[in-house]
Amino acid sequence: MHCVQEARIRKTKWFFEDRAAFLAQLIKEVKSGVKSARKAQMNPCFRFNLTSDLPWHELSVITENPKLLFYDYTKDKKRMLRYLNGELPPNYYLTYSRSEETEDEEIHDLCNKGGNVAIVFRDHLPSEWQGIEVIDGDINDLRFLDGHGKIVGLKAKGLGKKDETGFVLEPCQI
Repeated sequence: MHCVQEARIRKTKWFFEDRAAFLAQLIKEVKSGVKSARKAQMNPCFRFNLTSDLPWHELSVITENPKLLFYDYTKDKKRMLRYLNGELPPNYYLTYSRSEETEDEEIHDLCNKGGNVAIVFRDHLPSEWQGIEVIDGDINDLRFLDGHGKIVGLKAKGLGKKDETGFVLEPCQI
């Protein structure tokens, strides 16, 4: 995992230090990914934010590829609301990520507007959270297949198993 983290840090630095070169390489990798997916008779899709929350929808790679599907998680409520209001590219799908600072009312509001919210649970996934259906987000990462107005339940992994910040919901909070 250490090498993976170092590579992510290098790429993030590259993004900020030489954005033009970074985006040129990214476009090459997207084209290569499309070619590989089609060769395998699969539909390509791309998720750029893995450990970051960068506004990829503002960069041309998404808008210049309207037939490709891009998706991300975000903790940026304003971005999520813009997505739900149809203000982001139609080929860009967002799932809101609950943090320890997210109010329950915000989650209900986003789900009522058709958005999905990812929540990390400690030991097991409930079938619902405060009256909202919970789907198992650990089955795959294809959030655009989840439908609308749902909780994407994720089981705590790694350091999350020991989290005490409130980010991970305890069984008694369900």
